[in-house]
Amino acid sequence: MDKTGYGIHATYHLFFLWLTVCPLCSQGSWMWLGITSVGVPEKLGCTHLPLSHKQKELCARKPHLLPSIKEGARLGISECQTQFKHERWNCSTRRDPNVFGYELTSGTKETAFIYAVMAAGLVHAVTRSCSAGNMTECSCDMSLLGSVSPTEGWHWGGCSDDIGFGTSFSRRFVENSVKNTSARVEDTLFTMNQHNSEAGRQAVAKTMLTDCRCHGVSGSCAVKTCWRTMAAFAHVGAYLKERYENSVQVVDRSKRKVRRKDKDHRHIPIGKEELIFFNKSPSYCLEDRRLGVMGTRGRRCNRTSAGPDGCNLLCCGRGYNTHVVRHVERCECKFVWCCYVRCRRCETMNDMHTCK
Repeated sequence: MDKTGYGIHATYHLFFLWLTVCPLCSQGSWMWLGITSVGVPEKLGCTHLPLSHKQKELCARKPHLLPSIKEGARLGISECQTQFKHERWNCSTRRDPNVFGYELTSGTKETAFIYAVMAAGLVHAVTRSCSAGNMTECSCDMSLLGSVSPTEGWHWGGCSDDIGFGTSFSRRFVENSVKNTSARVEDTLFTMNQHNSEAGRQAVAKTMLTDCRCHGVSGSCAVKTCWRTMAAFAHVGAYLKERYENSVQVVDRSKRKVRRKDKDHRHIPIGKEELIFFNKSPSYCLEDRRLGVMGTRGRRCNRTSAGPDGCNLLCCGRGYNTHVVRHVERCECKFVWCCYVRCRRCETMNDMHTCK
């Protein structure tokens, strides 16, 4: 058996061992697909994945969408970790099907970002698959094809990304996720998560771009054809990070309609693109295994930065250790006739700072 096959086989048995040891934990999350090895979801099949009953039914009806679901989860997790890599909470994940652990049910700003970026990742991955022609149910957006921009004089053409199908599928799939907590908290969390998931889907639509190509003799732009395309997912992630920074705290109540906690601004309606939360975030400074908080001890920090990656903020005032790290690399490489490359061996000594 090759290494890939062995990895899939081992993951398969570890997953079922985990369910045996902790059967009540089987209410995992579809987000787990984003940290699995290649081929694992297909090996397990829809029935044995950590999905809700309705999600399993949808997966069974549309098994060809499983690679896109996995890719959407991977996109979301990767972008979350990129956006928060220099902050106290760095979007850390666990290997079990709950993936984000405490953060999935904490009702904090971090919960809001997770649900938004994961829903956006699913829209992005499914839409990309549609545009690539990998599905029979969707393809390019043909609604604009042939029409003309009256003000700028160009034609709509090419293959516009059709986010309609991706958005619709993301909405059906994510909103069929299982509820894990007590009744009152569950209703509030479910409403919050629905809102933030929709904000993530709106982010993909809000960041779409118009690409154009010129046609004409000798490179002239006598005719210009344009089409709509999704922005790179990093751009969507940055858009959602900005929404995270300006997220709105809402009143913790079980009714469907949420309202701002700040009484002075309660008359202002909450926009679909805004992220909402109802619990303040912990400091994330110290490790709390019960909540799955890793703390910042041992994290690398920047001594000269005044931002979130700076030693003062990241280390929560506890101070930092300084280590001298030797770095050796090949440098000043030259091609020698004939035929090899000759390089010098360069050595540098750098300071590395880690939180106490």
